[in-house]
Amino acid sequence: MRIARFQHDGKVAFGVVAGDRVQVYSGSPFGDFQPTESTLALSEVELLAPTQPSKIVCIGMNYSAHAAEIAQDVPDEPLMFFKPSSAIQDPGKPIELPWQSEQVELEGEMAIVIGKTAKNVPIEQVDEYILGFTIGNDVTARDLQFTDLQWARSKGFDTFCPLGPWIETEFDYEGALLEARINGHVRQHAYSTDMNFGVREILSYVSQNVTLNPGDVILTGSPAGISKIEKGDFVECEIKGIGVLANPVA
Repeated sequence: MRIARFQHDGKVAFGVVAGDRVQVYSGSPFGDFQPTESTLALSEVELLAPTQPSKIVCIGMNYSAHAAEIAQDVPDEPLMFFKPSSAIQDPGKPIELPWQSEQVELEGEMAIVIGKTAKNVPIEQVDEYILGFTIGNDVTARDLQFTDLQWARSKGFDTFCPLGPWIETEFDYEGALLEARINGHVRQHAYSTDMNFGVREILSYVSQNVTLNPGDVILTGSPAGISKIEKGDFVECEIKGIGVLANPVA
């Protein structure tokens, strides 16, 4: 099931995407979620980020090749950091380059969407807490990442976390193919099996440190191939089995 959050005629709703149509639902997938009799053409709606999380938890250096390309050691356990919810950007909307940075880069990532409150979740029970998966772009001001003592500013600018295009609830995250492109040119190409810590390890670990609420997002880490983005670029992050998250750069 592909769960989309969208705007139509000034109203925001959730729905289920099938082909080029959206079945409109009442409520949300994090509570009472019921189909209505209304359907819309996908071309008629404006897709929004598929969730409004209370927090975005990110996992750093989760691909050895990425850690190597920025000269960082691979951590012994998942490296957590956060993006603010104000960084979220909708599919199709622009990533805005801040004047403070001269080196903004893309980081296409697989994103876990939490379905119910998760605290101290055993690895063997992790799947019970996952609503589905979407695509995230952990946009980073790389120069600021290494001049600041913390990553909050370099990762947290407005529009620095595009999410979408929807939540895929039946996604097979084992061996998923991730690819990121700038103006059609492939910059990142990797499989989720290349991650140092897998989905189950990550969710269990995060839940032992912070309580995860329904709708929260965990970005599972960036593959190698991070690349500078500039005004006028068109960025696409694709995960086979989910779709394509596309954003222009402004």
